[in-house]
Amino acid sequence: MLENINHIKYPLILDGGLSNELKAEGYDLSHQLWTAKLIASSSEAIIKAHLAYLKAGAQCIITSSYQASIQGFLDAGYDRVEAEKLLLKTVTLAEIAIEKYQVANKNKQQRLIAASIGPYGAYLADGSEYRGNYDITDSALAAFHWQQIQLLDKTNADLYACETVPSLQEAKVLSQLLMKVTKPAWISFSCKDESHISDWTSIQDCAALFKNHPNVFAIGVNCTAPKHITGLIKALKPAVGDKKIIVYPNSGMVYNAEAKTWHGTADPITFVEKAKEWVELGADIIGGCCQIGPEHIQGVSACFC
Repeated sequence: MLENINHIKYPLILDGGLSNELKAEGYDLSHQLWTAKLIASSSEAIIKAHLAYLKAGAQCIITSSYQASIQGFLDAGYDRVEAEKLLLKTVTLAEIAIEKYQVANKNKQQRLIAASIGPYGAYLADGSEYRGNYDITDSALAAFHWQQIQLLDKTNADLYACETVPSLQEAKVLSQLLMKVTKPAWISFSCKDESHISDWTSIQDCAALFKNHPNVFAIGVNCTAPKHITGLIKALKPAVGDKKIIVYPNSGMVYNAEAKTWHGTADPITFVEKAKEWVELGADIIGGCCQIGPEHIQGVSACFC
């Protein structure tokens, strides 16, 4: 499967946070489905957000399926057929955005689509993707994820973005499921400091799970404070073998899970300077997560593209 992404030139520039772009347009995301709420009701807003990052220089955009689980849609009142259609629609929206961008800019350079596989904590919508204490069996966790993974494997997405993984348990479950897919994948963890993911497992132990995985081409971190990224790259470098290192941190702002709001500040210039450092240290794929917007990505793209 990895031959599908052998043509990529590194560093590869990702997009930034989808939620902050949608909030900037005035959309209320205080809902159990978060950004996935808009897939049915305001799909043009998602296309517009994708376009903002493509215009900023993103070479790979991540679909709006982070919180778009089948179970989440069922809980919100959709039937299974509707739920599956909405999940598949996340890839279609990304495709539409890329087509619009290429037509408007007369730019036919390939732009990749990463199908987001959010953690179980995203479905719980209680901030547990930053803790990992799910109290769920491996089999139940696998069943939850497989509903999304097997559907998205049939789409035109180029790869999977298994992201914000907070626990060794969830990493092990995803490792097994990714053995059964036809698309390459990256795996990225939410981290507490410069050497541990959110459940306090060593990032090196997590990397070891995927070092020889046939379908995983990149290992790294996302939705983690920028101040930890340098140390995490240094910890990952000797642990990933020939896999690529991916980092797409948040802004360092603090998230209030109860209020579903972020607090703090984000400076694009500082972020770009940090990105240069991360590439020098060995990061191959660079982007942003929550509260990292098009201006951040534009700055990073200008440095490397």
